[in-house]
Amino acid sequence: MANLAEPSNSSLGFASSSSYASNGSIAVEAAAAAAAEGGSSLEVVSLSRLSCNLERLLINSDFDCTDADIFVDGVAVGVHRCILAARSEFFHNLFSHAAAAGERKGEGRRPKFNLDDFVPSGRVGKEAFMVLLSYLYTGKMKAAPPEVSTCVEALCAHEACRPAVNFVIQLMYASSVFKISELVSLFQRRLLNFVEKTLVEDVIPIVVVAFHLDLCQLQSHCIQRVARSDLDSIALEKEIPPKVIDEIKSISRNFQPCKVNDSMMDPIHERGIKRIHRALDSDDVELVKLLLSESSVTLDDAYALHYAVAYCDSKVVAEVLELGLANVNLKNGRGYTPLHVAAMRQEPTVIVSLLTKGASISETTRHGQSAVSICRSRTTTKDYYEKTEQGQESNKDRLCIDILERELRRNPLTEDDAVTSPLLADELHMKLLYLENRVAFARLFFPSEAKLAMKIAQADSTLEFAGLFKSRSSSNLREVDLNETPTMQNKRLRSRVDALTRTVELGRRYFPHCSQVLDKLMEDDFPDLFYLQKGTQDQQKIKRMRFCELKEDVRKAFSKDKAENGRSGISSSPSVI
Repeated sequence: MANLAEPSNSSLGFASSSSYASNGSIAVEAAAAAAAEGGSSLEVVSLSRLSCNLERLLINSDFDCTDADIFVDGVAVGVHRCILAARSEFFHNLFSHAAAAGERKGEGRRPKFNLDDFVPSGRVGKEAFMVLLSYLYTGKMKAAPPEVSTCVEALCAHEACRPAVNFVIQLMYASSVFKISELVSLFQRRLLNFVEKTLVEDVIPIVVVAFHLDLCQLQSHCIQRVARSDLDSIALEKEIPPKVIDEIKSISRNFQPCKVNDSMMDPIHERGIKRIHRALDSDDVELVKLLLSESSVTLDDAYALHYAVAYCDSKVVAEVLELGLANVNLKNGRGYTPLHVAAMRQEPTVIVSLLTKGASISETTRHGQSAVSICRSRTTTKDYYEKTEQGQESNKDRLCIDILERELRRNPLTEDDAVTSPLLADELHMKLLYLENRVAFARLFFPSEAKLAMKIAQADSTLEFAGLFKSRSSSNLREVDLNETPTMQNKRLRSRVDALTRTVELGRRYFPHCSQVLDKLMEDDFPDLFYLQKGTQDQQKIKRMRFCELKEDVRKAFSKDKAENGRSGISSSPSVI
């Protein structure tokens, strides 16, 4: 994401944004005087030093002189009431009323507040709150923390991905609540910039914040973008405030008069679709079955599976799938399959239910997005890389990506599916790299067995990919041959993927215990474990210990497979380098 404001060391002005903050006028007058004297006066130096000192006061935990707590995401953030009261009318009124109430009750305790109580129509996370707090203390606008404002999609420029949009929306809610008018203006410009860059489904939360905060210019811009899009009426009715929908539909007829003309749809057919949706809203799949028996409307006509995946409980999705009446890979008017919708929702149970019933991991939207890339582009770096303590529930966003990526590695793409977009091609190469490295490890630990499996699967006759153990000078499947058509390249890639997949399947069949060791290696230790000379001395020592443990695991697994298969002629013991 681009810098949230101007360069991170710039100042938007130290004075408070409201007319109330006469206390901050000293800073404004000092800045004006400094400007009149060429910007080198004592006031400028003093003001800059004051800003730095207040920032140190905010971040210095060694000497805590805070006198109130504001809870954000369940974590207490200590604040100085005198500073916030001088900088914001909102905090001045909040602390004054709290102090008066405490005096009436005879309380002398440290005041505590919950940020969620101040922002009923939106959410403000801790990172966004700290950015706003830093501005109130120092008068300087920090750049957005990348861990919460960038996604984990490798091909994303992070200029308008969902985490970038969501972070500015949080800042907008906080700025409006705290009555910091200059920041409201700044973030409105940021959101206006997002409207034309981001996908239309990511414009919806911008419409919502514009509506709740009465940001007319931003709301009008969003309405124009949505009206020009192919966003369906169901999404409008479910996700956008009703007062905005009529205006969107009115403008939409001007942009696309042939697109959505509700009068052209058979009223009986339309009524049947709405009844199915209402039944799903009520979690009543039995009623859905009854409606299907009494009407000519099918689940696919109503895009009922898409609807359930987007808006219903995961249990309802599973029950709809059990009916066996919906096409699990049906694309709606926007080119989304139910799995694409599930990736947007980021609910692991729903994703697993769809995959279990045959949802295709390789399908792409009109924009060339797969389910995996959709999920990655909506997951923040923080959520993806955040460590989960033992016994704690895994992050849902990370879990969704893991499930989809495992499915991508598990199922080779069909021969008829062409790699038509860079995103899908990248996923194919990711799968190929995983398989190459996995087979390379098998050849390292079980050379004879791996060689035999590759020969049976005919993997040794296909062109090798430059994987973990290959040098840059070796053959690389990603190199471009100008005489090779995309179809020929596609077949060449897939033939290698299919051959290596068969190799892995043979290994699982005849050497299940060894395969389990490789699975754990790929998930937990790959690839850093084999670079024993990297890291500090302590890290190298840990790696060597782990490598010795791994060798022992390999020997035990091989012995178990050998005993179960009754083999002795293939290899007397695994050869571990």
